Amino acid sequence: MRKNRLFALLCLVCTLSMLTGCWSDPPMDSMELPGQGTQEEPEEEVALPTSFALPYASDQTLDPVTCPDGIQQTVGSLLYEGLFRLDLQLEPQPWLCRSYSYDPATFTYTFTLRSGVTFSDGSALTAADVAATLQRARTSQRYGARLAQVAAVSAGDGVVYVRLSSANTGFPALLDIPIVKSGTETSLTPVGTGPYQVSSDEEGVCLTAHTGWWAGASLPVDRIGLSSARDRETVLYQFSSHDIQLITADLTGTDPITATGNISYQDADTTILQYVGINTRREPFQDAAVRQALGLGINRPTLVSAVLSGHARAAQFPVSPVSALYPAELETLYAYDDFSAAMEAAGLTSGQTRTVTMLVNSENSFKVAAAESIAEALSDFDLQIQVQALPWEEYTAALAAGNFDLYYGVVKLTADWDLSALVGIGGSLNYGGWTDPETDQLLAAYAAAGDRAAALSALCGRLLEQAPILPVCFSTSSVLYQSGSITGLTPTMAEPFYDLGSCEIHLLEN
Repeated sequence: MRKNRLFALLCLVCTLSMLTGCWSDPPMDSMELPGQGTQEEPEEEVALPTSFALPYASDQTLDPVTCPDGIQQTVGSLLYEGLFRLDLQLEPQPWLCRSYSYDPATFTYTFTLRSGVTFSDGSALTAADVAATLQRARTSQRYGARLAQVAAVSAGDGVVYVRLSSANTGFPALLDIPIVKSGTETSLTPVGTGPYQVSSDEEGVCLTAHTGWWAGASLPVDRIGLSSARDRETVLYQFSSHDIQLITADLTGTDPITATGNISYQDADTTILQYVGINTRREPFQDAAVRQALGLGINRPTLVSAVLSGHARAAQFPVSPVSALYPAELETLYAYDDFSAAMEAAGLTSGQTRTVTMLVNSENSFKVAAAESIAEALSDFDLQIQVQALPWEEYTAALAAGNFDLYYGVVKLTADWDLSALVGIGGSLNYGGWTDPETDQLLAAYAAAGDRAAALSALCGRLLEQAPILPVCFSTSSVLYQSGSITGLTPTMAEPFYDLGSCEIHLLEN
């Protein structure tokens, strides 16, 4: 978790839709961001707001299964809760679920609901409500892919049964899906179990405290205003003028918003992997020694700090370093001499140059800069890498056709760290054509493992040895807010107000 203060011009980026293998975003022209080590400016007098408010789209649903990405999800995080929630280490913690069991013979989970949970309208949470939301989620654009393994969902007396089509001992990590009361999902404001509910008063539409909230933690404020925002420009104006106090953003994304004033931010870790993909069907990348050597030539920490302004975590493996499953014991520090020796061992220091191309999506200047930095670092010997930046449609078409040597990719992984789509035989994101029965065996062993850390370490060991992809880092997302208006904020990937009981909102006293 990192926190900085921004007193000069700050370029912000709206929260992105990250539902597919790569991001597809409008062009970005420029962005000014502080480096990770930027010193804080001298403290300025803070002008506190008279009320705390968030933006929302008044004409669009807040249903967490079907609502638009961005501001609706921020508001929804205070209205709805899931069976589990992902903590700061991206690990699932039981929430509306009190306990669960798993039958490996039938791939069936039994989730026992927490007793005493009520919706904001006073009605009790039932297993039928949970099952109904999960059934809808299975066919939704947002959650359909992550729940593709679900074969059946049913409700019992205080329990929900989920049968999978194959083993997955990490399935609870996929169930941070917010639950709504069955029958209210067609409303613009479905009923949830969260700490707040949608209300209205003389000042307009707002969130008010759910007095029967089962968790019972103290809330930072009883009322949060909701300010209608038609579009991104409206959100920008409201944030710059302090009509609203908090937004979420991707500070290394595209299509920047500019805002001025006394603004602070905190980063949250995500499951969004940035990596170099390799066409393992083409020479010289059919050779594992060549691929492995290239992996040794990427100085990940320097790339994160110099190119991504610190808004990422360096990673050698396709699992976030904040996760307890990350195989730190396999990690090696960057050393140019090791890179040089590996390139020599791979036969790439003869002086006979060979030019290859790395594709990157042109709409994001940070991705382009990262690809160019990596290409330059890896071009010290025979292999000369040229970066070709393509518009989104051309870029994805080239990947799908296998028309590339290397590419710079971004993918939002699921929190169970299922890598089968990325490196499994025939995987939907396996653009490089990596075909390795041993990798598939290790993927299957990890999915069924009781000791998930050991199984993932074995899988990552194989990926380190064969290097079908070269992980670079995991992106962070950012929560931006009016300085001084809030303290104790602890955001996660899905919840800007994750530790709500420790959060304090500061208002100007009347």
